[in-house]
Amino acid sequence: MPTRKKIVTIGGGTGRFALLQGLKKYPVDLSAIVTMSDDGGSTGRLMDEFGVLPPGDLRQCLVALSSAPQVMRKLMNYRFDKGELKGHNFGNIFLSTLELVTGSLDKALDLAGSILNIKGRVLPVTLDKIKLVAELKNGKVIEGEDALGDYQLVSRFGIKKIYLKPKGHPNPKALQAIKEADMIIVGPGDLYTSLIPNFLVSGISSAFIKSRAKKVYVVNLMNKNGHTDDFEVSDYVRVLEDVVGKKKAFDTVVYNTKNPSTALLRKYADEGEPVLRRKGANGQKMVGANLLASHLVKKAKGDVLQRALIRHDPQKLAAVLMRLSK
Repeated sequence: MPTRKKIVTIGGGTGRFALLQGLKKYPVDLSAIVTMSDDGGSTGRLMDEFGVLPPGDLRQCLVALSSAPQVMRKLMNYRFDKGELKGHNFGNIFLSTLELVTGSLDKALDLAGSILNIKGRVLPVTLDKIKLVAELKNGKVIEGEDALGDYQLVSRFGIKKIYLKPKGHPNPKALQAIKEADMIIVGPGDLYTSLIPNFLVSGISSAFIKSRAKKVYVVNLMNKNGHTDDFEVSDYVRVLEDVVGKKKAFDTVVYNTKNPSTALLRKYADEGEPVLRRKGANGQKMVGANLLASHLVKKAKGDVLQRALIRHDPQKLAAVLMRLSK
């Protein structure tokens, strides 16, 4: 019996949900390395009140990889829309409670993974409490992922420096997964708040560079107003490789070729425009395909955060990636 390919994904945010949903249907060994700088919404409130590590992105990955009955997945994604719990997500509360009861987020994730019967592993990139900090070229300093995500002048002034405070120690399990991987997939996800923070954790970039795995970057469907205005595919690659610290850090870049409908773009007008590819490759293999989900994702009641509503199609994306893994 052939050995299952070890596929590692690196990122955070809503983009990971579709990626993991699609990949879990294939006979592969999956590990999802998750950014730990989230501090907004329900996650931020739990961190402030109970001193726990951020559960939000971890919870989304657990649900995406779950083979539990639909009602359990709905329960983990349930968001309260009134009362003192308004805005809180049940799954976030559940994970944070498990962390407090077990005394370890690592143990909490093992238990939650067992309860949800997940296919794969969900690994925090670090188990330290960290904060994302961005210094813009106009001198303004923005502290916190939530604050940076909401700040609409990033692209106008440009980022002079982006770092973590403290830098954070890498999760040994994440380092081991990167070392053993046959394929590493970065993205999709918000460039500055979901992807880059992973590579700012001490040791992650060097482990990524040293890994012999095939390295694939999945570019976002849409630009983010105020952050990546007018970015093309090559701009995303350039910025991410600057942080990783190596040119041509990726073997393959996967991008979407299908524009959303005019109706969808009208609904999304305040958020950004589709990511285009006008320039040639930067030395990587470029793979373009129709990766667009056919419907607009609805925002959950009680959700106070801005989230991408135009998403990748899980099956289309996974099919492209699995062909690349051969």
